[in-house]
Amino acid sequence: MTPSNHIDVSVDDYIMSIRINRPEKKNAITQAMYETMSSALLDADARDDVRVIVILGVESCFTAGNDLADFNSRKPTGLSKAAEFLLVLHDLKKPLVAAVSRLAIGIGTTLLLHCDLVYAADDTRFRLPFVNLGLCPEAGSSLILPAMSGHQVASELLLLGGFFDSEVAIKNGLVNQAMPANELLSFALEQARQLTLQPAEALLETKRLLKSDSYDEVKQRILDESEVFSRLLQSDESKTARQL
Repeated sequence: MTPSNHIDVSVDDYIMSIRINRPEKKNAITQAMYETMSSALLDADARDDVRVIVILGVESCFTAGNDLADFNSRKPTGLSKAAEFLLVLHDLKKPLVAAVSRLAIGIGTTLLLHCDLVYAADDTRFRLPFVNLGLCPEAGSSLILPAMSGHQVASELLLLGGFFDSEVAIKNGLVNQAMPANELLSFALEQARQLTLQPAEALLETKRLLKSDSYDEVKQRILDESEVFSRLLQSDESKTARQL
């Protein structure tokens, strides 16, 4: 296992595991961590010994989202490392499985919209607090979420930005299945193992076809959201909200 910037990457039996490992900060993600994860995903797509990727956190937390302190050092123009990570995630060719433990805030929830299979601990709390922080959605979620869950559900989750549980996440298509926390990792890895046993080309082509109708539209929405996000990040309203 190779640790780098609180991201642990390992490969075993055709599965690359990418673990967010910063428990002392509830796995809040910095720009350096995004960069490491982007590199790992690109590496996974290029490697013959990787057929499936699993992304996970630690037992107590998947991720609390962007490191708010890190926002202060983000450049006001150009793509952030977070936006670059989201584009890599969107372009990923190989199947991606998420194991979501107990807390998934902000990008901890939006990145799930780009995963192919998502499993969560049954006590996981999800939240999309972008408006609460004076910001806009990210990861194409302003397009994907209403298409998946309906306009009213997406509006409630994005405009009010409150917590919701695994039952709501399953009902609205964000999560495949929930289970006790102590069963989560073994179950997610077994599902990933089952994917590695599938014919490789058929697996890749099926994922490509599943995404093909909305591929360009989602990619453009990620870019559009990133531009608005960067602008709002510099606003007095957002700076005040992030200090509360």
